[in-house]
Amino acid sequence: MVLLSEVVEHHQDELERLHGHQLLPSHHQALQAMRRCRRQGGDLMVLRCGDCNHSLKVPHSCGHRSCPHCQHHDSQRWIERQQAKLLPVEYFLITFTVPAELRGLFWSQQRTTYDLLLKTAWQTVDSFARRDPKLKGITGAHAVLHTHSRRLDFHPHVHLIVPAGAIHQQKPRQRHTQGNQRTWQWKKRGYLFPAANLAKVFRGKCLEALRNAGLRVNAAIPRDWVVDCQSVGGGQKALVYLGRYLYRGVLPEKDILSDRDGLITFRIRDNTGAEQIQSVPGADFLWMLLRHVLPKRFRRTRDYGLLHGNSRKLLHVVQLLLRVVLPEPWQPQLKPPIRCPQCGGVMAIMAVRVREINPAPG
Repeated sequence: MVLLSEVVEHHQDELERLHGHQLLPSHHQALQAMRRCRRQGGDLMVLRCGDCNHSLKVPHSCGHRSCPHCQHHDSQRWIERQQAKLLPVEYFLITFTVPAELRGLFWSQQRTTYDLLLKTAWQTVDSFARRDPKLKGITGAHAVLHTHSRRLDFHPHVHLIVPAGAIHQQKPRQRHTQGNQRTWQWKKRGYLFPAANLAKVFRGKCLEALRNAGLRVNAAIPRDWVVDCQSVGGGQKALVYLGRYLYRGVLPEKDILSDRDGLITFRIRDNTGAEQIQSVPGADFLWMLLRHVLPKRFRRTRDYGLLHGNSRKLLHVVQLLLRVVLPEPWQPQLKPPIRCPQCGGVMAIMAVRVREINPAPG
């Protein structure tokens, strides 16, 4: 395994020479952060064991959300938080993909187009749930934006994890009856919405949103877009799958195999799950990773409908209708303690951001 920080140090100059005109401020920030991640000679964290008094200095992690080494704890927290909202129903994973003809526009206007992609994907699902003759109600979704394919190409798409049902509010037939009657409406098992119809509506909503934002498409727009809708059972595995890529970059460090003779050799997996080994120049490798760094403070995960944070009361009603044993309020788990390499005791953090002072040569 090769550290990404070492790859950045070895090939950043060549990257800037070849792709400097394409690098965005977010790319420069990511490079700066990942270059110092866990590197000797940078800032250190001082630890001390409460049992044997052994002290230790370790390099800081960079904490950048595109670093493959960092943010594992935040990724796990997201998975746990979403699993606490799961309902005892069938879930579907719906994937909305941007056609190749629009990728140039999406690259040049990332913040705007990524936001529109997430919103129009949800608006499509929401409109189907409200108009479906069986549902006629409000559903929900966990949405996650991805910008890469398995081959790490620039391939914007969004995944929505959607329950196969909706809460329906029926107005009382008699005037003297107060309040609306709420029921949970189910879909037939193994079926939610037809993917072809989802694609047509998504195409119209996405193009309309781009026009309203003042963005012009300078390419022939295909008539048929790609939307996939498949059952994922109870939803747990789908959440774990999506959570893996939220805060840890697009390529795990364990898959960076070597940095030799100016070439980076790395491992990817194709759509069938088979491993493939590739080698590319170091500058091209870094550029391939940087294309998937999101704009600063852009939220790639969003909850919609009855799963939105502002819909806790509605979600509680659904849980009561489905006779869900309400879980304890979700509490973030503390990071696991750092263990002493000498005795295994818990080490306390004594100081952070300590600069290493090299002794003067004798």
